[in-house]
Amino acid sequence: MGALFVLPMLMIAILSFLKRGTYGQVVYEFTLNNYIRIFDPLYGQIFWDTLVVAVLTTVFSILCGYPLAYYISRLEKSTQQIWLLLVMIPFWINFLVRSYAWVIILRSQGVINTFLQSLGIISEPLPLLYNSGSVLLGMVYTLLPFMVLPIYVSLEQMDRRKLEAAYDLGATPWKAFWHVTLPMTKTGVVTGSILVFVSSIGMFVVPDVMGGAKSALIGNVIQNQFLSARDWPFGSALSIVLMLLSMLLILLYFRATKASETKEGSA
Repeated sequence: MGALFVLPMLMIAILSFLKRGTYGQVVYEFTLNNYIRIFDPLYGQIFWDTLVVAVLTTVFSILCGYPLAYYISRLEKSTQQIWLLLVMIPFWINFLVRSYAWVIILRSQGVINTFLQSLGIISEPLPLLYNSGSVLLGMVYTLLPFMVLPIYVSLEQMDRRKLEAAYDLGATPWKAFWHVTLPMTKTGVVTGSILVFVSSIGMFVVPDVMGGAKSALIGNVIQNQFLSARDWPFGSALSIVLMLLSMLLILLYFRATKASETKEGSA
């Protein structure tokens, strides 16, 4: 099993140090130019935009996913199964089809603009598609189940006797949530955040379909290098840097979370 993970990464790492030939073929000569090229301000801005979108996607997924997971966990067991099924249903539909469904809803002659114009609320179609907002909407919609399910599991495994003890001691619902429920479900939030962040930082389908030419994230650049530009060595170098950046940010997130837990434990 290890070979299935290690060998592709090893091939990408080797490719990143090779050259691109005149006709797009790989030339087996060692070079660092692919990594030097990444320091071009153009790619720095794309990396920054990608990071901002990934962080915002993670934050909005927490804000939407936590209340939904909390609501599901408070339902009867039989009703919980129905809600969990609804959360997972989007996975049964092709990813590309779901993205184009949002295009139909958000475009100038789409469902929302047509409805608002028929009511006389707007006279001109709203620019709902092919901008940063539509990309963020598509990313949160696509990755929300990755946030909901880990948080739901944490809520289900929580020792509710501590919550009852907090109420017995006179805690308000908000204080009980903030000081008992949220700390006890932190593992689910951390797991969901990592799943959403890692998935969003390399995403290229949603920015391509819902962002159009105005939205270029690093996933789109890597895709273009492999499919259009036929510059596999540079695409490999971008992939390696993206992977290292993701690992660094996840490590910092883990350290910040652990430091917070240590501080709370010593308080």
